[in-house]
Amino acid sequence: MFGIVRPCTHRLSEGLRTEWMAHLCGLCLALRADHGQFARIVTNYDGLIVSVLTEAQTGALPAGRRTAGPCPLRAMRTAPVAMGEGARLAAAVSLVLASAKVRDHVADRDGLLARRPVAAAARRVAAGWDRAGARTGAALGFDTALLVDAVDRQTGIETLAGPGTPLLTVTEPTETATAAAFAHTAVLAGKPQNAAPLAEAGRLFGRLAHLLDAVEDREADAASGAWNPLTVTGTSLTEARRLCDDALHGVRLALREVEFTDGQLVHVLLAHELRRSVDRAFGTSSCSHQGLQVPDGSFGPPPGNPYGPTPGNPYGPTPGNPYGPTPGGPAAPPPPRPPRDRRGLIAGCLVWAGLACTCQMCCGSYEDPWSRERREAPCQDCGDCCEACDCCGQCGEGCCCCGDSCGCDC
Repeated sequence: MFGIVRPCTHRLSEGLRTEWMAHLCGLCLALRADHGQFARIVTNYDGLIVSVLTEAQTGALPAGRRTAGPCPLRAMRTAPVAMGEGARLAAAVSLVLASAKVRDHVADRDGLLARRPVAAAARRVAAGWDRAGARTGAALGFDTALLVDAVDRQTGIETLAGPGTPLLTVTEPTETATAAAFAHTAVLAGKPQNAAPLAEAGRLFGRLAHLLDAVEDREADAASGAWNPLTVTGTSLTEARRLCDDALHGVRLALREVEFTDGQLVHVLLAHELRRSVDRAFGTSSCSHQGLQVPDGSFGPPPGNPYGPTPGNPYGPTPGNPYGPTPGGPAAPPPPRPPRDRRGLIAGCLVWAGLACTCQMCCGSYEDPWSRERREAPCQDCGDCCEACDCCGQCGEGCCCCGDSCGCDC
């Protein structure tokens, strides 16, 4: 799973969380249906935005959903998943994106890919993904040659880049590829007037994806000697952050020009979560999982003196009858335990692996893999964003979720 937009599901409202998972699972199943089980490995968070954009322009239709069977990544539960042209376009784009990522790792000779037999096998897999993406794209009227050409040009640009090369020269192929994918969602939705602003949003999204990947890998690339655009061009983190902030602002301006039928999930992902991705990459924000958030927005110990006296008289009498039976003690009958349909060892292990891989054991509540009891995850607060901007459709009542310099009209 790769991608820069990785929303913590605890920040999403129940409805938006269901929609987000529907698109994620829809992308995975579209890959399996068109290209086989192994293709599901390229499922990624950024690819599903293509599916989200398509549906946001047409609106959710009953024909655009189907109920998928139990899956370990959903704790062996069924769920509604997205289907149709948006999911298939997302699958085609994801295949080409994954191919580009593999080629990039081969060119950088990362890890096992430094060995020629492994690198040769990886190139064959990447070429197969290119052909598979081209087949699906052609069926949808989308020419994936634009994406493949961008990947090929990227290698040449990186070879020629050096100190003083504008950073945006290096990000241009990625920008061109994502602009084409975003714009084609308007074609699938039957709203050609949206193509231009979506292309602009996609171009800036591609810039962010490239820059944030470079920022996150900067130290690791320096240690291994791998190619990194920031290091090679001599671009400082301050300049990279300025470019990211400009791109964030540009994405929001472009989305204002798009005619959405229901753009709430798009707004959450590309306005709020995209900014959090930038903050996370540059280390300028802290998740409230790590500490208590105090009124000024910082994180630290609880206010007041933690070693001060306990309120009230700690030596006073215990309320109630101190000699009565203790609840749950030997004098009280134990409460009846509800019957549980326990899973077997193997099924429970599969569910546990799925919960761990999708971070459901970290955020929100989940079902115990074996006992099926409801469990609460260690982190129960992912920020102050009042349930992922539900209020942005009710601007007359105020928009408490827009504390990151975003108005209700963003």
